[in-house]
Amino acid sequence: MSGRPPSDLGREVVLTLNGPDRRGIVHAVTGAMVGLDLNILDSQQFGDPSTGEFHLRMHLGGSTPIDAVALEAARTRLATELRVDVDVHDPHEPHRLLIMVSRQGHVLNDLLFRVRTGQLNVEVPAVVSNHEDFRAEVEWHGIPFHHVPVTKENKSQAEARLREIIETERVETIALARYMQVLSEDVCGDFPGRIINIHHSLLPSFKGARPYQQAHERGVKVIGATAHYVTADLDEGPIIEQDFRRVDHRMSPTQLAATGAELEAMAFARALRWHVERRVVLRGRRTIVFD
Repeated sequence: MSGRPPSDLGREVVLTLNGPDRRGIVHAVTGAMVGLDLNILDSQQFGDPSTGEFHLRMHLGGSTPIDAVALEAARTRLATELRVDVDVHDPHEPHRLLIMVSRQGHVLNDLLFRVRTGQLNVEVPAVVSNHEDFRAEVEWHGIPFHHVPVTKENKSQAEARLREIIETERVETIALARYMQVLSEDVCGDFPGRIINIHHSLLPSFKGARPYQQAHERGVKVIGATAHYVTADLDEGPIIEQDFRRVDHRMSPTQLAATGAELEAMAFARALRWHVERRVVLRGRRTIVFD
């Protein structure tokens, strides 16, 4: 358990459990939480018959501040006895989110608005971009802006600078808000499950450049956006969320792009919120998402 000092944990906690399925898991967890005088505010679970694994997310609350030492002892005991991974998280502690962007600002704008109005429980310690386009806007929000240009010649130096920012700012998750540079295999491998991208189509369709032009040329009837975890395989990472809208032949590429921009912002915001709230279970190439 990490985050706030034990004496300042608060009255709510989110517990997540993942591991081999077996009888009695829910009973054991519930009993341990009752022993800590905690009430179940919400509980969702899934036993996956395809893998034999069990996944649980439980939101708990108490009438007094939670004893973090006792909670950690219960977490350790459950993990050992059930042979599963158990984590606990303070749902009120802001998540440290680094945003990366290039020259399209619609997703960045949406995220900054949601952060400013409290719709996302995150704090943004920095925004990184390979262009200067959004410096003034980001700094207006009181957020440091880092211009880190990327070329074939300086890619390794640029990624070294990115790592410095991540470490210095204690970044938990990296949001690629239409960041149009491919991260190296090393960076992807060093931050598994911590980099989330928004892709401008319903993957695996229309990869690469000019997706809405491609969609228009193919006469598609549905367009959408895909939020996914980033892996070394370009645009092949586990999908967290997708959104879509029906379209028809009357819409131009520009109109398709405008509709797509709305879908991108909405899908990305939902994916980030679910990730921050510990609602996403990452298992290989799949995700399990508790609503």
